[in-house]
Amino acid sequence: MSKEKISHKGIVLEAAADFITVQIVSQAACSSCHAAGLCGVSEAVEKEVIVPTPVSEFYEKGEEVEVSLKASMGHKAVWIAYAFPLVVLMIAIAAASASGASELVTGISGIAAVAVYYFAIWLMRDRLKNEYIFEINKLNDK
Repeated sequence: MSKEKISHKGIVLEAAADFITVQIVSQAACSSCHAAGLCGVSEAVEKEVIVPTPVSEFYEKGEEVEVSLKASMGHKAVWIAYAFPLVVLMIAIAAASASGASELVTGISGIAAVAVYYFAIWLMRDRLKNEYIFEINKLNDK
């Protein structure tokens, strides 16, 4: 795995004319631990990724593939999904608290500000979707 890309193995669920749907199983770092079954912390999350590609006819349902994304795009996603909302939350709480609002109003203000932020992200979903370009490779071609 390259430092410039984030890659995951997956299984092709569907190969349509212009895109391929791939199921990725993301596993927690501790899933390989021998005590993972007893711990209960380990988890596996199934995700579906739609990869636009003009060569979808070369992929078959059930085939194992590797889906990758530039690492910089992954870092950008972390900022958009976690860091910026935290900043929005802290600013909203600080502003409401500084204005003398009650704790209830301060808390609701923080939650409302984050909700507005995520709604704005949802409105920009098509633009963001075009920025995150996944690549797909057959595993046996490496």
